[in-house]
Amino acid sequence: MSDDLNFVQRARREKLEALEARGIVPFAYGFARTHSAVEAVALLPPGDHAEGETVRVAGRIVAWRAHGKTTFAHIADDSGRIQLYFKKDQLGDERYASLDLFDIGDVIGASGPLFRTRTGEVTVRVESVELLAKSLRPLPFGKEEVVDGATVRHSGFADPEQRCRQRYADLAVHPEVRALFRARSRMISELRRGLEALDYLEVETPVLQPLYGGAAARPFTTHHNTLDMPLYLRIADELYLKRLIVGGFERVYEIGHDFRNEGIDRTHNPEFTMLEFYEAYADYTVMMSRVEALIVRAANAVRASWSPPAAGQSAVEHGDGGVPVLRPPFPRIEWVPSLNAALGADAMAMDDETLRSAAQGVGVQKVETMSRPKLLDEMFQAIVESTLNEPTFVVDYPVALSPLAKPKRGNPALTERFELFARGRELANAFSELNDPIDQRRRFEAQARLRAAGDVEAAGVDEDYLRAMEYGMPPMGGVGIGVDRLFMYLTGTHNIRDVILFPTLRPE
Repeated sequence: MSDDLNFVQRARREKLEALEARGIVPFAYGFARTHSAVEAVALLPPGDHAEGETVRVAGRIVAWRAHGKTTFAHIADDSGRIQLYFKKDQLGDERYASLDLFDIGDVIGASGPLFRTRTGEVTVRVESVELLAKSLRPLPFGKEEVVDGATVRHSGFADPEQRCRQRYADLAVHPEVRALFRARSRMISELRRGLEALDYLEVETPVLQPLYGGAAARPFTTHHNTLDMPLYLRIADELYLKRLIVGGFERVYEIGHDFRNEGIDRTHNPEFTMLEFYEAYADYTVMMSRVEALIVRAANAVRASWSPPAAGQSAVEHGDGGVPVLRPPFPRIEWVPSLNAALGADAMAMDDETLRSAAQGVGVQKVETMSRPKLLDEMFQAIVESTLNEPTFVVDYPVALSPLAKPKRGNPALTERFELFARGRELANAFSELNDPIDQRRRFEAQARLRAAGDVEAAGVDEDYLRAMEYGMPPMGGVGIGVDRLFMYLTGTHNIRDVILFPTLRPE
């Protein structure tokens, strides 16, 4: 036995050895369960005290109370809890004695008839019990108490970083965390249904790419040994999805992971989930209506499957008010006028030094290292984006900030682009997509110059993408929706790590 084990871990391993000495297999191959906990409880109607049918249930022991010749326990599965009643006369001396070797956290299976206790709780009168997995490390279960008539749970696993690092333990002891991620899954399913109802085709594009593009971000870089070439984890799905529009698919979408080699904070994780969809012959006004409809569907799906836990009942920090009720059309504001109004000056007319000074004045850091487009973007985030609480479309961005969007009809200094913001966070980004390969080359080359000047987030010239455009790219609208941030907004969750099952963390 390892010297690194603590007292409790040693005791559990000693119980494991004792079980094996009695011929009890501590790690089973399977168990033929007939009902989940909730299904079994539902078999006895309220007020019915007759003995019910025999069930086979399985789950993790979460409570254990031994009283001489009888023992009560609760097991929990993914549906909920059910009580078990063990009686020495029923199990026999040897089998009942083996219960002393069971621990909180063990996974067991039990079979027997249902009945109601004097307090009315549906319970299994256990006729046989099997150990399915011995818990060799105690889970950090918390304690519950009743305060002013309300049940308050004190988590035994409160450290946020450790909960993310050991998500398996977090899920095991916090049923409300499981409920949160189940709601996330249902939201994503509803996004799929919404797109497929519009005849969009789900596709898959490369995660490893020879040239990154489709956004402004620093990539993760790797090397392919056989081909002896650098490869990049994608920062966006955009350029490959648009190649598919050239190929003849008219409506495509992808839900997948993108990767950006950037900082980690309450709204950023280096690996995140994006929904991108593109529609031939549509422009950004059409895509605004698509986004509104999808966001409303997502909100309805979350509201139908999840509600914020009561105070004292959640290990995750949520806002007040529950899932927002959204009513399109969402408000629209223009990028340049809204920035100028917040700044009290014409930012677009400022020279570079004046712009840097203005950016510093509104709290932008490290302005000396930023390109002009980056300065404008950071200023907008600081004084406009952060103030947008209700879902709001910001439209018509400057060309320098939108290298893949078409010029705005009637004003070529702007582009037909919108972003959707809510609670100070970007939820969606969309364009009337640029389909002129000559203009696209000019913009790629401008990005390449910024990159050569030190802007690590600027992309280069993608010759293959330009070749695809030269075959004839239909006009189209395109949208990217940050799935993690959308779910954060709908559930009032304050930290992105709480909506990602396994967020990126520094080494332990």
